This record gives sequence, structure tokens and C-alpha cells, in this order.
Amino acid sequence: MLALVGEAATHGFAVARELQSGSDLGRILTVHRPLVYRALDRLGDAGLVEESATEPGDAGPTRTIMRTTREGKAALKQWFERPVNHVRDLRIEFLIKLRLTERCGNDAQALVDAQRRELAPTFDLLAEALPDDVVDQWRRHNAIAARTFLDHL
Repeated sequence: MLALVGEAATHGFAVARELQSGSDLGRILTVHRPLVYRALDRLGDAGLVEESATEPGDAGPTRTIMRTTREGKAALKQWFERPVNHVRDLRIEFLIKLRLTERCGNDAQALVDAQRRELAPTFDLLAEALPDDVVDQWRRHNAIAARTFLDHL
């Protein structure tokens, strides 16, 4: 949510549209409108976003335009630079970071490199382990696929 507000000042309905099923970001993470508004309220309570204007809604109530605060911009910068800690987090958090980085026209290579370094020990451990059961097999094959994906990037 913070990253979408960070792209450009926007309102909750537009953020919800970005995260609806079938949208570009919705292919990665679908978030329903009530959760979007709740998250924006929490970001506001944390001082990361603030109201900047209002505009008439197309067919409904007035829309409140949100923008990131100085603290929000700093938090967002740190979030974009920080790799995820677990292979399982590549599926949503890393992909969202990657897609948003691409949308801004920024080079994602530093993020990809940091991610490869962060997960290298996990990849090594899981690639060498002999799977005992279906869960271990699943984790091993996911780690191999994730490493291949990052190497491809």
C-alpha cells in the first residue's frame, strides 16, 4: 500500500483497483477494498502517509488523496532495498518489489543481487539436503526453482 501511494499521490479506490484480481499487481497479491482502506488508515496512524487533498468521486463519495510523508518515503526506500529472509517470501513480497521497481523504471539488479546473497546459505543447505518426506522435497524443489529464477534475473 505504501509503495503504491509512494508512486504518486492517490486514493484508496485507486489502490484497491491496482490490487484487484486480474490486475498487474493483483496477479501477485489480491487485496479487497475494505482491507486497502484499513491498511491506509494504519499507514496514516503510523505517520507514513497523510491526506493531501480531496476530489469528487465518479459515482460515490468524495475521495481523499493520500501521499507519503518524509517518514513514509524513508521507510519505503528501506523496504525496497531489504531482501526477503525466506524462500517462501519470494512469491509475494519480492515479486511485488520487483514489479514496482520495474514500473518506476528503476534498475532492479541491486535488489536481485542482494536477494541472491541473502538466500545463498538457504539455497545451499536445501540443495544439498536429501529430502526425507514430501515437505522436505517441496522445500528443496522450491529452493532450486527460486535460485534458478534469481540467476535468470
